[in-house]
Amino acid sequence: MMIRGHTGVVKPNFSIMLLEMPTLKCHKFKFDTTSTFQTSPNHEKRRGLITKLQYSRGDWRTVSKSLHSTITSKPYSSKVGRKEGSASSLYSRPSLVEMKNVRQENRAKVYEFLRGIGIVPDELDGLELPVTVDVMKERVDFLLKLGLTIEDINNYPLVLGCSVKKNMVPVLDYLGKLGVRKSTFTEFLRRYPQVLHSSVVVDLGPVVKYLQGMDIKPSDIPRVLERYPEVLGFKLEGTMSTSVAYLVGIGVARREIGGVLTKYPEILGMRVARVIKPFVEYLESLGIPRLAVARLIEKRPHILGFGLEKRVKPNIQLLLEFNVREAYLSSIVAQYAEIIGMDLETKLPSQRNLLKSIIELDNDNFGTIIEKMPQVVSLSSSAVNSHVDCLKSCGFSLQQVKNMVIGCPQLLALNLDIMKHSFQFFQKEMGRPLDDLVAFPAFFTYGLESTIKPRHRKVVQKGVTCSLSWLLNCSDEKFAERMTYDTIDMEEMETAPTFDMSSLTQPRYDESDSDYEEDSEEET
Repeated sequence: MMIRGHTGVVKPNFSIMLLEMPTLKCHKFKFDTTSTFQTSPNHEKRRGLITKLQYSRGDWRTVSKSLHSTITSKPYSSKVGRKEGSASSLYSRPSLVEMKNVRQENRAKVYEFLRGIGIVPDELDGLELPVTVDVMKERVDFLLKLGLTIEDINNYPLVLGCSVKKNMVPVLDYLGKLGVRKSTFTEFLRRYPQVLHSSVVVDLGPVVKYLQGMDIKPSDIPRVLERYPEVLGFKLEGTMSTSVAYLVGIGVARREIGGVLTKYPEILGMRVARVIKPFVEYLESLGIPRLAVARLIEKRPHILGFGLEKRVKPNIQLLLEFNVREAYLSSIVAQYAEIIGMDLETKLPSQRNLLKSIIELDNDNFGTIIEKMPQVVSLSSSAVNSHVDCLKSCGFSLQQVKNMVIGCPQLLALNLDIMKHSFQFFQKEMGRPLDDLVAFPAFFTYGLESTIKPRHRKVVQKGVTCSLSWLLNCSDEKFAERMTYDTIDMEEMETAPTFDMSSLTQPRYDESDSDYEEDSEEET
């Protein structure tokens, strides 16, 4: 049978297409091409792609030497390949099963290396790891140079899935450019090793920009991150935004937010419903107005970190057990908010025994002292002894000292030099008996030059005889009014100084103190 060509179907208004095809000759299942392909010299190198197919009776073999020679000019480099002569592919490549076996073999070697240096790789299953031990060794060495230990890596072994060049170096470089001190990198990574998985552009940059939007100064950003690196993992519209919104809602001044977050950035990770709101409401239940709570948070934002159930409530109960009256709890917390976060179970018995041994203080009056000066729970034994000795050197008996401390516990914390100067003026210029000081020991808490001396001169000029309480325990305006009296009002003479809760709720006109300061108090 001879096939000469193919003629297209003729239709009206259409031209006839005639295609000449190579002549094929069929004879006993043997096909020979009778036409010849013409190739230009530029295609001489591709002649190998022209194949000649021959089929003979009972021998259907594929001959592809030219094609094979062209393709295999860049051989597939693999230890494991398919069997030569496979009809399913012209390439030599490993099967999926064989590739999986190779990966398992490489992972086993990496695991063996990690176990050899003390790292437990059990949690790494399913994590993409380096295919060679050398690359894994590079990662481990880099982490160790940062100051981390094998124990640190075991605490978060997933850090071994981070590439040195692609993950670790870019993240650390970014933190360094922000101003985070290299000396803090070790502790930074111990607390938040997940940062090494982060993208500088997608994850870290937006958080830093958000913090700046919260009025945290750019110069304070590094200190915020050093103190609370976990903030880099928070969602911008999640806990961070709701906690700030709640604080503003209870009365924390918007212009103070930057300072509050700089001092205690942990607030950004606190849930409103579980942490902040219950804490605020509990302080309100003690008798502290909400606006006063807001002022406390502005000045001492770390109080929000005191555990409400584990620390704050038990401490309030302990104060009651040590004879503090319930009506005074609000003023105690308002004066010295740190008291609700201390280990009072240890401090209260210790301080009571200290005062008992030095001034023979009884248990009932210990509660009275705390009501007037809650800071007494933090005084050292040396401070108490030195102030008691100073009073004794002025001529007061131990019983008088005891009464003075009960009446004005601040005596145990005043500057000793100022106390001595005030006593010298009292003794030489005022010429009053010691009993006047026993009756009004708060005399030592007033400024000698600003208050005591000028008021003393005025009463002397007027020829008025009055108690120290009438002389000092009032504002300048009230004292000027008293100077117009013909007689002294006896009721005003006995007024004792007390803490004014309304002082916390008054509008603030002072400048913001949002500059970064490290809290010196020990937070527990």
